[in-house]
This record gives sequence, structure tokens and C-alpha cells, in this order.
Amino acid sequence: MRPPLSRARPSERRGIPLRALPPNAVTALALCFGLTGVRFAIAAAQSGDVTHWMLAVAMIAGAGVLDGLDGRIARLLNGQSRFGAELDSLSDVIAFGVSPAVILYLWILQTWPKFGWIVALSHAVCCALRLARFNSSLDAEEQPMKSAGFLTGVPAPTGAGMTLLPIILWLATGEDSIRSLYVVAPWTLLCAFLMVSSVATYSWGSIRLRREWRLALLVVVALVGGSLLTAPWVTASGLMIVYAATIPFSARSYGRIRRQRAAGRSLPPASSDAS
Repeated sequence: MRPPLSRARPSERRGIPLRALPPNAVTALALCFGLTGVRFAIAAAQSGDVTHWMLAVAMIAGAGVLDGLDGRIARLLNGQSRFGAELDSLSDVIAFGVSPAVILYLWILQTWPKFGWIVALSHAVCCALRLARFNSSLDAEEQPMKSAGFLTGVPAPTGAGMTLLPIILWLATGEDSIRSLYVVAPWTLLCAFLMVSSVATYSWGSIRLRREWRLALLVVVALVGGSLLTAPWVTASGLMIVYAATIPFSARSYGRIRRQRAAGRSLPPASSDAS
């Protein structure tokens, strides 16, 4: 007589749950977007077609949108995993580090022999260092900036957008003076430094809005969304400039919070003697 088939218990099932695949697929798609931007930049450098430069920058922007979605999808589906975290970091290095560096090099930095490539490398290397620092601090018990709702330095997707700001401005205005080594090289080095710096930058958790501003903010978001569809390069350049302008204010805000915390720690403990 054939023995009955043994059924595997739920705890003994092998493989990964299906809910872990969508966020990882979105992350892989972001990587593909970044590399496709390099492909369009190569075509633009060969043909001189401005449309290809537009597509190259658009691919990096699309990678940024996908990068903002994968983590939220993972949390929504309860599909967080160590594999997904590692894949996300590798994708960010390529999409927001390597790809913008190559695009900038093909756009203007290649006209500066030797040193142009070093400037492009600075962005890619600083992006990798930033992500390595982020991964190494995930298990740290004390993270004062994170606990206050701030980020340490400029995040990789935003850093890529800031680095590509000269191209975006050039696409918006058509002004050839922007396409200059004296503009692009210093700006690229500055953005690379901001990514690995310890400057506190705003995150969604550090922004507090009054209730009466809620409707006005929704109107602004709607107008910005419409502007991105009708005048994408002007709107994108404006957003990047506004973000860059907020960095001194975010550093000052965190400095005030840090002083308040230091003052609270320095206060003597309250007396517990009963009167």
C-alpha cells in the first residue's frame, strides 16, 4: 500500500513570497531607466540631436520616480527584504551615480581632456560613498539627524537632479553660455560634495505644515504638476533651484534643534524632595 503523501508545513515552504517581487521589479526598472539615459546620451553625442538629450535627462527623472515608489510598495505589501535593500543601493549607484556622470561627460566634460573625466568620476564616487555610508548606518542605535526628521547630505536621486541642472537649464532656455566648463565643472564638484557632506537636509518627516495651509499646498502641487506637463524643463529647473536654496535653511533648522537638545541634556535633574 502506497504511503500517504506528506504535505509541507507552511513554515517549511521554500522560495520567496510573491509580494516581494513587485518592489524589486520596480527597483530593477529604475536601474534600466538610468542605463537607458546613457544610451540616449551616446546617441545625442553622436548626432547632436537635442531630443536625445531630453530623453537622457527624462530617463534619470523616471528612475527617480521609480526609486521613490519601490520602498513604498514594499512597505504596502510587507515585502521588505535584505535582498531588496541591497538591490536598491546598487540600482541607485548606477541610475543616480554612474549614469548622470556619463551623461555630463558626453554633454560637455569630454571637451576638457583628463580633468573632465575626473570631474565626472567625482559624482559617481561620491554617490557610491553616500550609499555605502547610508547602508552602514542602518543598524546604528543613535542617529540624531534621522530622529529629528532630517537627512545627512543630499540624497542620491536629488543629487543626480542637481548635478544635471545645467543640462536642464540649457534645455529650458537654449542659452549656450550654460554649456560651459566654467559652469558645469564647479557645479558638479559642489553637488558631489553635498552628497557626502554632513549637512542636514530636509526630509518629508522634518516638514511641518499648519492646517490652514493644506488647501493652498494642494493647489500649488496641482499647478506644479500641470507645469511639468506643459513646461517640463522650466519647471524642473525651478524645482532644483528651490531645493538648493533650502539647504542653508535646513542646516540652520537642524542646528537649532541640536542646540536645544544639548541644552536639555545640560540641565540639572529636577529635585525629587517632597515638600
